[in-house]
Amino acid sequence: MNATVQADFGASWYAGTAAGAFERPRLTFDIDVDVCVIGGGLAGLTAAREVARRGWSVAVLEAKRVAWSASGRNCGVVMPGFGSDPRRMVERIGIDLATDLWKLAEAGLDYVRTTIRDTGMPGVRPVSGWLDVSKADNGDELRAVAALLNEKFGTAIEAWPTERVRAMLKSDCYYQALHYPGAFHIDPLNYAHGLANAALAAGAAIFEESPALAIDPAGVRKRITTPSGRVRAAHIVLAGNAYLDALVPRLAETVLPVTSYVAVTAPLGERLGEAISYKGAVSDTRLSGAQYRIVGGDRLMWAGGVGTWPPSPRRAVGQFASAIAGTFPQLGAVEIEHAWSGVMGFSVHGMPQVGEVIPGLWLASGFGGHGLNTTAMAGELIAGAITDGDDRWRLFLPYELVWAGGTLGRAVHHVATWARRGSESWAAGLSRRREAARRAEAAQRPEQAAPQVAPQQVAPRPITPREVAPQRVAPREVAPQPVTPPQAAPRQVALPEVMPAEVLLPQVAPMPGPAARPGPAYVEPSPGEAAASALVPEVESLLGQVAERANRQTGRPSAKKGKTPKRPQGGARNGPILGTGPAATPGRQARSASLSDEPEPPVSKDPPSTD
Repeated sequence: MNATVQADFGASWYAGTAAGAFERPRLTFDIDVDVCVIGGGLAGLTAAREVARRGWSVAVLEAKRVAWSASGRNCGVVMPGFGSDPRRMVERIGIDLATDLWKLAEAGLDYVRTTIRDTGMPGVRPVSGWLDVSKADNGDELRAVAALLNEKFGTAIEAWPTERVRAMLKSDCYYQALHYPGAFHIDPLNYAHGLANAALAAGAAIFEESPALAIDPAGVRKRITTPSGRVRAAHIVLAGNAYLDALVPRLAETVLPVTSYVAVTAPLGERLGEAISYKGAVSDTRLSGAQYRIVGGDRLMWAGGVGTWPPSPRRAVGQFASAIAGTFPQLGAVEIEHAWSGVMGFSVHGMPQVGEVIPGLWLASGFGGHGLNTTAMAGELIAGAITDGDDRWRLFLPYELVWAGGTLGRAVHHVATWARRGSESWAAGLSRRREAARRAEAAQRPEQAAPQVAPQQVAPRPITPREVAPQRVAPREVAPQPVTPPQAAPRQVALPEVMPAEVLLPQVAPMPGPAARPGPAYVEPSPGEAAASALVPEVESLLGQVAERANRQTGRPSAKKGKTPKRPQGGARNGPILGTGPAATPGRQARSASLSDEPEPPVSKDPPSTD
């Protein structure tokens, strides 16, 4: 392990608690295999293991070290589904195809669990449960999502009310939540090392610090060049995710690199258990919140703070400390001992990029936000397609490769993320103010009601023995006393509480599209909050306008927003995920060239949508 890579891994909590070291040699010779996997992350390692288990020869080329990037740096939550909201999936591709894809994602989750159990990986220790909490009072929306996942997708989901959430997470910031009992969290670096060892045991070869400099995808035997050796293979699997820009720039332009941060606190002792009773992982909304879990017994791991610019873990430390203090003030001052970053790859539509680009060239990319289950799914799908002709990867064809906007796309994503964070924070603040207003109103009700006046009581006059005859009472004529009727306020009868419509149906920012402005509330939003919400649609249309101008200048037709471009005739025989372009057929004579010399299928440069 060289000093640069060792120092980088040293900042991670995972590196300091790793169950063992994993180090493999460089490729210093020429090798001929059936399959060459470029990228030693979770997707590449899964594909290599499954190819080797089927009796095919396979080699993995890793530019730095196994799980060096997001695969070994993430928060470790293994959850079902994809980065795209299931409701968006249904709107775009229909319920049948959406449920088929969802089943594949759940199969990826099961693959991780089964692999851990069957290989006896040290230091992984799965902990069950994932709680997706809302910081806005939107119980109706969460119950609708739970109903969709339970009834249509067949996933066991529980909709938790606010009281149950706050019993587990002692924070007034939280309202309702979706509980996924089948999800779990693990140490991702130990899992990646265990997966690499499983691939080696199956017969795969793994080479670290061996970057692929150029590939020639033409012909039956394709060539991959590294600094000290070459690989010949019948199939190439591109599993470099956000690190393919130098090798295949056209494909790299379809992925938006996003930096995320993770930090671990110093030991918090018993006060951590007093604030957080839930042992599973927690996510509190998609953009403005965080993801966290308990590690090391009494430490809090906190992740989030995504951005598209060069990483700055030091800045994230201050942000995380403030976020923890705002969420759980009872923890007091919290010291951050570990902080690091990792780069994830996001597609425009939020779905993984899985499929055959041209015959023999496969792509597994775009796992941002849901990588642990979808990398396992993609690796197994591609291995099955190569060795057994399994064509389930074609279910992803409706989600084509779309240009992510390049540098402009990063800028627009940065601004849009900032605007959506402001919108989510506004919705969360609005919910808290409404809750405070309801509490204040409930507290004032007994004081506002006038006291009940009892009927006037007249003390009886003492009766002497002379006034009482035996066995009868002499009638006594008493002058009528004028009695003033009591002036009592109308009694308030305890009826079922009727809340205003805007409270029963709070307006919450839909995800992942532009946030809807809430309706009338007890407290009017500030001008700054309203401006943040209004900025969202303008930001999302910016990239579309720029792409439209570029299309007019180049004479390219514009794709309609939200529509999948029709695939022209004459595409690759297996329907490549890139859509159009000439197909490279088996038997085509190989030539020595880089991918940039090969005619490449055009990549759709449709403006990124919010799907």
